[in-house]
Amino acid sequence: MSLTIKDFQELIDRMYSDKDRERGSAATFLWLSEEVGELAAALREGTHEEKAAEFADVLAWLVTLANIEGVDLTQAVRAKYGEGCPGCGLMVCTCNEKP
Repeated sequence: MSLTIKDFQELIDRMYSDKDRERGSAATFLWLSEEVGELAAALREGTHEEKAAEFADVLAWLVTLANIEGVDLTQAVRAKYGEGCPGCGLMVCTCNEKP
Protein backbone atom coordinates (compact mmCIF):
# COMPACT_ATOMS: atom_id res chain seq x y z
CA MET A 1 0.00 0.00 0.00
CA SER A 2 1.32 3.40 -0.99
CA LEU A 3 0.69 6.38 1.31
CA THR A 4 1.24 10.03 0.56
CA ILE A 5 1.90 12.47 3.37
CA LYS A 6 -1.71 13.62 3.00
CA ASP A 7 -3.00 10.03 3.17
CA PHE A 8 -1.00 9.35 6.31
CA GLN A 9 -2.07 12.60 7.94
CA GLU A 10 -5.73 11.74 7.23
CA LEU A 11 -5.25 8.16 8.47
CA ILE A 12 -3.76 9.31 11.78
CA ASP A 13 -6.51 11.91 12.14
CA ARG A 14 -9.21 9.30 11.51
CA MET A 15 -7.64 6.84 13.97
CA TYR A 16 -6.77 9.17 16.84
CA SER A 17 -8.21 12.68 16.38
CA ASP A 18 -10.55 12.72 19.38
CA LYS A 19 -7.89 11.52 21.82
CA ASP A 20 -5.23 13.73 20.24
CA ARG A 21 -7.18 16.96 20.46
CA GLU A 22 -8.21 16.19 24.02
CA ARG A 23 -4.54 15.62 24.95
CA GLY A 24 -3.48 18.89 23.33
CA SER A 25 -0.27 20.13 21.77
CA ALA A 26 1.93 20.30 24.87
CA ALA A 27 1.31 16.71 25.95
CA THR A 28 1.55 15.47 22.37
CA PHE A 29 4.90 17.20 21.98
CA LEU A 30 6.13 15.32 25.05
CA TRP A 31 5.06 12.03 23.45
CA LEU A 32 6.88 13.01 20.25
CA SER A 33 9.99 13.83 22.28
CA GLU A 34 9.83 10.45 24.02
CA GLU A 35 9.58 8.71 20.65
CA VAL A 36 12.60 10.65 19.35
CA GLY A 37 14.51 9.36 22.38
CA GLU A 38 13.44 5.80 21.57
CA LEU A 39 14.61 6.32 17.98
CA ALA A 40 17.97 7.54 19.26
CA ALA A 41 18.36 4.36 21.31
CA ALA A 42 17.36 2.19 18.35
CA LEU A 43 19.86 3.98 16.09
CA ARG A 44 22.57 3.29 18.63
CA GLU A 45 21.96 -0.41 19.10
CA GLY A 46 18.68 -1.57 17.58
CA THR A 47 17.93 -3.96 14.80
CA HIS A 48 16.77 -2.73 11.42
CA GLU A 49 13.19 -3.66 12.35
CA GLU A 50 13.40 -1.73 15.65
CA LYS A 51 14.78 1.31 13.84
CA ALA A 52 12.00 1.14 11.23
CA ALA A 53 9.34 0.89 13.95
CA GLU A 54 10.75 3.89 15.81
CA PHE A 55 10.96 5.98 12.63
CA ALA A 56 7.28 5.14 12.03
CA ASP A 57 6.38 6.14 15.61
CA VAL A 58 8.21 9.47 15.33
CA LEU A 59 6.48 10.22 12.04
CA ALA A 60 3.07 9.31 13.49
CA TRP A 61 3.53 11.59 16.51
CA LEU A 62 4.79 14.43 14.31
CA VAL A 63 1.71 14.04 12.09
CA THR A 64 -0.47 13.96 15.21
CA LEU A 65 0.98 17.25 16.39
CA ALA A 66 0.47 18.80 12.95
CA ASN A 67 -3.16 17.63 12.98
CA ILE A 68 -3.79 19.19 16.38
CA GLU A 69 -2.25 22.45 15.18
CA GLY A 70 -4.15 22.41 11.87
CA VAL A 71 -1.00 22.20 9.73
CA ASP A 72 -1.30 20.53 6.34
CA LEU A 73 2.10 18.84 6.10
CA THR A 74 1.90 18.39 2.33
CA GLN A 75 1.48 22.13 1.89
CA ALA A 76 4.13 22.91 4.50
CA VAL A 77 6.72 20.63 2.90
CA ARG A 78 5.91 21.89 -0.59
CA ALA A 79 6.15 25.52 0.53
CA LYS A 80 9.46 25.05 2.34
CA TYR A 81 11.26 22.49 0.14
CA GLY A 82 9.31 22.18 -3.12
CA GLU A 83 11.43 24.67 -5.03
CA GLY A 84 14.78 23.50 -3.64
CA CYS A 85 16.89 24.21 -0.60
CA PRO A 86 15.41 27.03 1.52
CA GLY A 87 18.92 28.46 1.88
CA CYS A 88 20.46 28.43 -1.60
CA GLY A 89 17.36 27.64 -3.68
CA LEU A 90 19.03 24.75 -5.51
CA MET A 91 17.72 21.19 -5.77
CA VAL A 92 21.16 19.91 -4.78
CA CYS A 93 22.11 22.08 -1.81
CA THR A 94 25.38 23.96 -1.89
CA CYS A 95 24.91 25.72 1.45
CA ASN A 96 27.63 25.59 4.07
CA GLU A 97 25.07 26.10 6.82
CA LYS A 98 21.99 24.17 7.85
CA PRO A 99 18.89 25.90 6.40
